[in-house]
Amino acid sequence: MRIVLLGAPGSGKGTQSQRLVQRLGIPQISTGDLLRAAVAKGTELGRQAKQAMEGGRLVDDALVLGMIRERLGEPDTRGGFILDGFPRNLAQAHALDRLLETVRQPLQAVVQLEVDYGELVRRISGRRTCADCGRVFNLFSAKPAALQGELCPKTGAPHRLTQRPDDNEATVAERLRVYDEKTRPLIDFYRARGLLQVIDAEGEVDTVTRRLTAALGAATPRRTTGRTRAATPARSAARKRPARRRAAARTASARSPRATRRTASAKSPSRRKTPAKTSKAAGRRRRAPRGKRR
Repeated sequence: MRIVLLGAPGSGKGTQSQRLVQRLGIPQISTGDLLRAAVAKGTELGRQAKQAMEGGRLVDDALVLGMIRERLGEPDTRGGFILDGFPRNLAQAHALDRLLETVRQPLQAVVQLEVDYGELVRRISGRRTCADCGRVFNLFSAKPAALQGELCPKTGAPHRLTQRPDDNEATVAERLRVYDEKTRPLIDFYRARGLLQVIDAEGEVDTVTRRLTAALGAATPRRTTGRTRAATPARSAARKRPARRRAAARTASARSPRATRRTASAKSPSRRKTPAKTSKAAGRRRRAPRGKRR
């Protein structure tokens, strides 16, 4: 299944994406991960992205789309994918739509994770990230495994928890304002295309996962627009079968004895008696009086 997860910062997109990866067996495609991987590999797109980031500029949408196109060309995306963190605005949504139509992998479902903004502030300010492996924990929603003695898989030592600079309460309000202005219009964009499902993303993580799974089960796969399926002999024959069956039924009905009797009855003249068609017995009765006169 080809899915986009939408939601404000802190709505749980990353957590639910990972659960869908395990449940559906399809990859999560995060633009942040793609950028870091491209830079680390030193690809052409990665070098261009690195130049933009080092120069303090936003990475151009064309570069991000190029990375997504490359990622969609890998074998593990044939069964579907989960886009997390992209698109972020209407321009990106239109560009993504064109890209997916080009590669013939149109979206099948878009899920909006709705969370009260007060809860979002609490979640974001309580978020902590392992500086070594990148795993995210939250001080409020669940006690971090790092505090329970779990070791970092990368270093073998306890997780080193840090708070991202943009996860403090002072910056959360601005991030939500930008989300309202730039990203929230995507709800109407995808609703107009018949792709949108909205779920309540507050509560226990397992509860939200069940809601998400139910929403995806109710989603109707999107048909590729703008293309007409080529007619093939098999499809043409399939379309002709109903007409042939109806014609055969009419022919069989016309040949049945009952139909033959009806047809003959309809073509025969009326059975009214006329003086010209009297029986021989009636003629003998009329001649009898003449014999008596002799």
